[in-house]
Amino acid sequence: AVKQLWGDGDHMAEIDDMMAEQKAIHGEKAKSICDLFRDKAVRWQLITLFLVASCMQLIGVNVVYFYAYNVFKKAGIPPAQTHYVSLGIGVTEILSTILCVSGSSAEFHSAVMRVSFLSLEATDSFSWVPYCSVALIFIFIMSFGIGPAGVLCPLPTEIFIQSYRPAAYVFNGVTNWIQLFILGLLFPFIV
Repeated sequence: AVKQLWGDGDHMAEIDDMMAEQKAIHGEKAKSICDLFRDKAVRWQLITLFLVASCMQLIGVNVVYFYAYNVFKKAGIPPAQTHYVSLGIGVTEILSTILCVSGSSAEFHSAVMRVSFLSLEATDSFSWVPYCSVALIFIFIMSFGIGPAGVLCPLPTEIFIQSYRPAAYVFNGVTNWIQLFILGLLFPFIV
């Protein structure tokens, strides 16, 4: 199965790791969410998972998604056509995730430029600024997909043993959605 998944090559080190983990848990059943919170042995992994999920929300990609419609409207894209631009953003994120190189620097620079363009938009002096803002949203989303987007999903697999992984994935998903909900409620007030 490993050869079929990863192709030909020497995969004995990975197989040995799997066998050692299987032997270490010795038929232990999957842990529940309550077990995850009670067990002090996985406390730091749980805190790490929570902090990484929180930082992913603070990166600002979801805020860009929330704010994108206003940018599109200001750029003169008719409201009936904005769903096509939103679809383009989604495709951009998928493609950038597939390419997955290092994008944190581009993400930072596009965010800084976007803030600069916000002040220019307020003056209405430059007609090209809204179009640059639309392009910067695409660059920011692409940079997020290339950079930090791929961190959160595999993290529970990397830091939890097999018996805790299902509960860790549930915790990860619930944490992420609750934080997104809070961000969605607070963002209009922040704007």
